[in-house]
Amino acid sequence: MRKINWGVLGTANIARGQTIPGMARAENCKLYAIAGRSMEKAKVYQQEFGFEVAYDSYDQLLSDPKVEAVYIPLPNHIHKEWVIKALNAKKHVLCEKPLALNADEVSEMIACAEANGVYLMEAFAYLHSPLTAAIKAELPRLGKILYMDSCFITAVPNAANIRMHRETGGGSVYDLGCYSLSQMQWMLGEPETVQAAADFTDCHIDSCASGVLTFPGGARAIFACGMTLKEKTGGRIDRCLIHGEKGYIVNNCEFNQCGELQYTVCVDGVCETKTVSTPNNYRLEVEQLGRCISDGEKPFVTNAFSLQNARVIDRVLKDMGY
Repeated sequence: MRKINWGVLGTANIARGQTIPGMARAENCKLYAIAGRSMEKAKVYQQEFGFEVAYDSYDQLLSDPKVEAVYIPLPNHIHKEWVIKALNAKKHVLCEKPLALNADEVSEMIACAEANGVYLMEAFAYLHSPLTAAIKAELPRLGKILYMDSCFITAVPNAANIRMHRETGGGSVYDLGCYSLSQMQWMLGEPETVQAAADFTDCHIDSCASGVLTFPGGARAIFACGMTLKEKTGGRIDRCLIHGEKGYIVNNCEFNQCGELQYTVCVDGVCETKTVSTPNNYRLEVEQLGRCISDGEKPFVTNAFSLQNARVIDRVLKDMGY
């Protein structure tokens, strides 16, 4: 199995806490290069994770011919800038969700990837999870889908956190709602109508939001997202319910949880609790994009899906007055 030389563009918390540990577990990934805004930050990551080289600028990393693929965990408002720079440097790109601030930016990024003959994939790690696949495979058993409920709520971030500021693409829909909205579309397709409302902070970002979506065939879906909890309460709420004419599915696992995960499916009055062995989702997404590069697989999270999700997020933000 050929290992792909990966570079990481930035020293964000999600990179340190989630994605880089997942990359380290990936069988076809070599942690080759790390870049930070300062050499001091880059060296900390290099020593912690064993990157071969460290750079004190993103441009230096992109100019390294040994870098084949780049993971971008930068703040939302600069995704487009650095994704396009990476694509123009002929690097394959895995970029954190949301891929961009709006559908127009996503379209530009996709066109750039196609022009340069490289892969671009949005980092929705949970979509690679065997749990997600298992739940989707149960849907035909439910008959016609009538209702879906998806919720993702976390604790209030520190006021200095980039998620709390509009100029960096902050807000609960961009940070959390994108999960629920993508989950609904992964299961049900693109919605026909969107209604949404939100509470806004003094910094003009949505601290919590909710909405109602309707889908072809008549299914209704409710999403809720928010950065409103106290840490001592447990810190987060993850929930997914799907009801059909013949039964329902209940899943209360965290979006990117791993291990022996359980969900319940009830059909015609008979309920089963099923267990799914779930590896690290961040490892799975890195391995999948690596196989695209080495073996010609197609990205599991397609550009078409990312563009569709961006269109829906645009509609949600517009309706709630963001």
